Amino acid sequence: MFLRVAGFSIVLYFAVLTSCYAASSGSPKQETDESWLMSPFQKQNEANPILGPVATTEFLCPIQGGTVAWEAKDIFNPTALVKDGKIHLLYRAEDVDGEYLGTSRIGLATSDDGVTFVRETKPIFYPDNDSVKNYEWEGGCEDPRIVESESGEYVMTYTGYNGSLAILMVATTKDLRTWTKYGPVFRNTRDFAELWSKSGSIVTVQKDGKFVAEKIDDKYWMYWGDTDLYLATSNDLVDWTPITNADGNLTKIVEPREGLFDSELVEPGPQAFIRDDGILLIYNSKNKKGDEGGDPTLPEGTYAAGQLLFDKTNPQKVLKRSAGYFMKPEEEYEIVGQVGNVVFLEGLVCYKGTWFIYYGTADSKIAVATRKDEYCSGSIMVRVSGSALILAVALWVSRLVL
Repeated sequence: MFLRVAGFSIVLYFAVLTSCYAASSGSPKQETDESWLMSPFQKQNEANPILGPVATTEFLCPIQGGTVAWEAKDIFNPTALVKDGKIHLLYRAEDVDGEYLGTSRIGLATSDDGVTFVRETKPIFYPDNDSVKNYEWEGGCEDPRIVESESGEYVMTYTGYNGSLAILMVATTKDLRTWTKYGPVFRNTRDFAELWSKSGSIVTVQKDGKFVAEKIDDKYWMYWGDTDLYLATSNDLVDWTPITNADGNLTKIVEPREGLFDSELVEPGPQAFIRDDGILLIYNSKNKKGDEGGDPTLPEGTYAAGQLLFDKTNPQKVLKRSAGYFMKPEEEYEIVGQVGNVVFLEGLVCYKGTWFIYYGTADSKIAVATRKDEYCSGSIMVRVSGSALILAVALWVSRLVL
């Protein structure tokens, strides 16, 4: 009898301690609502911006027939992956020659610490005299996002811009050097083949530090759009079909919110990935003017980042949405540039026990923020709150006593 009472007392003690822990950490409701968030991230201001434009790298453009300083104007909006033990950063670079504020090409830089990068002197992906030239020239190839397939091939979504129309495109590669371009992701759909479309974030699962495209209900899924958030499905990661409603119109999965940081638009960030509690998607957003329905604490046009959690068996169902931004422009390199007051998150990797998130700053440079997390190297990220951990320990101790 004494042992049972003692065991109960221990459980009760830890329950009280848990309650005190929650109270000392702020509002219990707020802690519960925000415990799912992947945050905070620490901006590496001593190193940031980690990459900027350079005028010394030249490239023989196959369309122009002459050399161009392909990354002389601005570089920004990078995607990232871990390959051969290093972080590979694929970034958008603009020259000063293109008619539409510079032609964009995609460069590559590698790092073994996540902060110091060595860039290649030539772009690895660019407009060419090929079957998709009419989609890419001369605006260029913009805003890549890359994931791995189950076969080990890499699948990249990007925006092709010809000066009048931006279209979400797809390409594949085995080595990041030789690419197969397939053209618009919706090219085989009747109504959406040449729809203005951007920002394709494919749903993945984390396996051994890599993000591998994962089927749900026997289909691949992709969040996309740069106004509202939409969904598309695919059987092969190359041909995609948008999800529509009974009227044949695109189904809005997530919309902007009045009075908040994401009041004007929402747009996918890095690849979405499945956790134990759902599908996590980091998203970028734009703020309206304060007196026109925006967040009055942020300048008009500010790009800040939020997070979404979807049901892992039903990617259309929103489980949680961050009440506020978890990253906003606050440093000079994020405020001053080609487009001011912008942090645009596109690259996310787990490397040596640390999350690295890479983002474009003011559409001009590239920066990084980090988060230490022992779970980032697992097959699926698991989150355990402090109170839940204490309660689990209490129950384990009570079993020993009883």
